Amino acid sequence: MKYAVIGTGAIGGYYGARLANNGQDVHFLAHSDFDVMKRDGLRVDSCLGDFVIQNPQVYSSTQDMPKMDVVIVALKTVNNHLLPELLRPIVGPDTVVLLIQNGIGVEEDLEREMPGLQICGGLGFICSTKVGPAHIHHQDYGALTVVNYSAHDQERVDTIVRDLTEAGVKVDVVEYNFGRWRKAIWNMPFNGLTVVLDTDTQSIVNNGAARSLVKTIMMEVIAIANAAGVKELTEANADYNIDATLKMRPYAPSMKVDWDHHRPMEIYYLYTKALTIARRLGVPAPTLTMLEQQLRFLAR
Repeated sequence: MKYAVIGTGAIGGYYGARLANNGQDVHFLAHSDFDVMKRDGLRVDSCLGDFVIQNPQVYSSTQDMPKMDVVIVALKTVNNHLLPELLRPIVGPDTVVLLIQNGIGVEEDLEREMPGLQICGGLGFICSTKVGPAHIHHQDYGALTVVNYSAHDQERVDTIVRDLTEAGVKVDVVEYNFGRWRKAIWNMPFNGLTVVLDTDTQSIVNNGAARSLVKTIMMEVIAIANAAGVKELTEANADYNIDATLKMRPYAPSMKVDWDHHRPMEIYYLYTKALTIARRLGVPAPTLTMLEQQLRFLAR
């Protein structure tokens, strides 16, 4: 299949490079990194082994790209208003778009902009950072959960899963709402708290007071998910995420990296959407609300 990667950064660049390194036909969209990637390739320093994609198929505009079977979107959600313009030249009726993005509601909003689009979500549990032009440092983990939002071509979705698996990515497939809310249990406390507390994940979970705060936020997220119909998520999911983070190397999540580099933070899909659902369903989420308000104050 022919793959496109829109957002060749820490996440999209990593998964796209894995596919290309395994012989898949991958086409990368790059802007500021275009010249470096064209000249030197796409470099991945990985805990699983370093590699470089030499002579990648790289473009500066989707207008120059062919129609794709699969488009992996790994843009930050603050840029999602650009997606219709970016996607229209490269998608057809059979194209599946895999949104590897943080937050709640991203697929719904894209479908509203592009009715009939086949969309899946991709939820990465990965520590990966872009450390330079066309240069990715993959520090830990790397699994990807695929959730089907509106893709009717199940055979193509199965092929995506198989191609990623054969490229060395651990992939699981779960129900859409369960997968999105399960990822939010980790995302919502750690992205915001690393910014507000100006620290990394390891420092938070190694401190009793901060770890207790993480657990409180996680339980609020689970309460919202339960009220929204995802009854399978329980306190055990919170404990699992905390234990996994204790075993993780010190890590700055994407929101902390954005804050440190003076870029817009993904507050809307990571926090505001979920809190809107909480208010509609009558679920109190005072700690999560305060965290969102602190982030909005910092981002003012």
